[in-house]
Amino acid sequence: MNAPDLLQLLFYAAALLVLCPLAGRYLHAMLSPDRGGALALPERLVYGACGVDAQREQNWSEYARALLAVNGAGIALLFAILKFQNLLPLNPGGLPGLSWHLALNTAISFVTNTNWQSYGGESTMSMFSQAFGLTVQNFLSPATGIAVVLALVRGLVRRETSSVGNFYVDMTRAVLYVLLPLSIVFALLLVWQGVPQNLVASVSASTLEGAQQTLVQGPVASQEAIKILGTNGGGYYNVNSAHPYENPTPLSNALQMLGILGLAGGLVFLFGRMASDRRQAWALFAAMLIPLMLAIGAGYWAESQGNPFAVASGVDPALANMEGKEVRFGTLSSVIYAVFTTAASCGAVNAMHDSFTALGGLVPMVMIQLGEVIFGGVGSGLYGMLVFALLTVFIAGLMVGRTPEYLGKKIEAREMKLAVFAALMPMPLGILVLGAFAIALPVGVAGLANPGPHGLSEMLYAYTSATGNNGSAFAGLTANTAFHDTLLGIAMLIGRFGPIVPILAIAGSLAAKKRIPPSAGTFPTHGAIFVALLIGVILIVGALTYFPTLALGPVAEHFSTLAGQQF
Repeated sequence: MNAPDLLQLLFYAAALLVLCPLAGRYLHAMLSPDRGGALALPERLVYGACGVDAQREQNWSEYARALLAVNGAGIALLFAILKFQNLLPLNPGGLPGLSWHLALNTAISFVTNTNWQSYGGESTMSMFSQAFGLTVQNFLSPATGIAVVLALVRGLVRRETSSVGNFYVDMTRAVLYVLLPLSIVFALLLVWQGVPQNLVASVSASTLEGAQQTLVQGPVASQEAIKILGTNGGGYYNVNSAHPYENPTPLSNALQMLGILGLAGGLVFLFGRMASDRRQAWALFAAMLIPLMLAIGAGYWAESQGNPFAVASGVDPALANMEGKEVRFGTLSSVIYAVFTTAASCGAVNAMHDSFTALGGLVPMVMIQLGEVIFGGVGSGLYGMLVFALLTVFIAGLMVGRTPEYLGKKIEAREMKLAVFAALMPMPLGILVLGAFAIALPVGVAGLANPGPHGLSEMLYAYTSATGNNGSAFAGLTANTAFHDTLLGIAMLIGRFGPIVPILAIAGSLAAKKRIPPSAGTFPTHGAIFVALLIGVILIVGALTYFPTLALGPVAEHFSTLAGQQF
């Protein structure tokens, strides 16, 4: 790695070390139950309109039912908007309504914070669908993740109670005081950098060759802002943040990369403040940052080797793998963006992952398969990491023959069963079972663009991305069919709500427990040993679960390429 690239990497590491604690302080101030001592006017208006008793807290099952009801209604409403967009306003291009399977897939995708796109935004979605359908869910889906985190942390810090908060209150405050104001500021920064924000359908431009080109515009900056901050990832344009209207400059690229991880990392420090022990936050943050930097290093090494066939023909390795990358960003920024977006359950891309080398494409795939807890989505990353923390203290407890504890709460059989289910069931079910079903049927493989191990990687990435609620695409798979739209939609639902319900059950179980003081045999969960063990548990779970499939896909492709075979 040359000096400029090393400085760029160190800049992002330093920026995260500064940005995430500041974001945690802001989140704590905005989401605190005693903000100002009374409900603010915007909150009261929302609660009054919805008939919500903001003073009444819910137990975990009530919280879960409210969450599922709101998200279920969101799927139904968004489906109707997309299916009948031809009858709705703000459709200057006269775009037709979506097919039932594409409308269903897209509705599930945006409600589950996946934002998988089996369509080209500029050629499929009207302005109304983009602004009032997709963008609304871009706010509600990360707010749902924040709400689940708040419920779980309350379960850890409260004592002998059945309540874990009020879902409607948590979601409302997350939107009003966190996501909405930050998105307005971020959108203005993007407009400053040249991202369009208007209601113009399109403009015509003459190319240098004299040809006419139609440039689709619209309210791009507003959707781009919440796409990044909410770790949504759904782009206004088909090529996402590789499009110069979504990501026009190196500065906009840097802002997007930091925005992807900012709130996810900030929630870790919100946890430390709520637990009144910031050492716990720094331990979890270290367990996220260290693998993140290692993944960037691995991806950069793989991409810097270049395409073996181009290198063999005499092309400079630094230039031998620029297919699918923007010249204005280069190799390192493309790799950092790919790792950030797959670590954070975002799905936004500024380069095409299918054009990476075999091992370069392996890195973002593995980042998702680790459970997207290396920062992860807004909310989902932290509650997933806390589940792994419970598994880690359980393993440590087995080593010394003691009942495991975390933040003064004994972790017993009920919590461990729920934690194992949340961590080990939904992801393998969606990735391995549904993915195997897709690749075993002729209707499933009909849309693959490549044979051999690369084709397996394309299919594996699609179901990994859907189940991990990431949304980035490896490309090469024509997914807009009734078969894949439906199966990928099921994978998204499993990946989103499969962990949430048992995690809320864990919150309820922990909230009812007493808090016991630490003793001489208590395993400290804020030191280097815990951080190392936590990282080890995450890596081992991912390796044992997915390595056989990865060996048949990107790993086999790598060695086949070295042997001179192309796919």
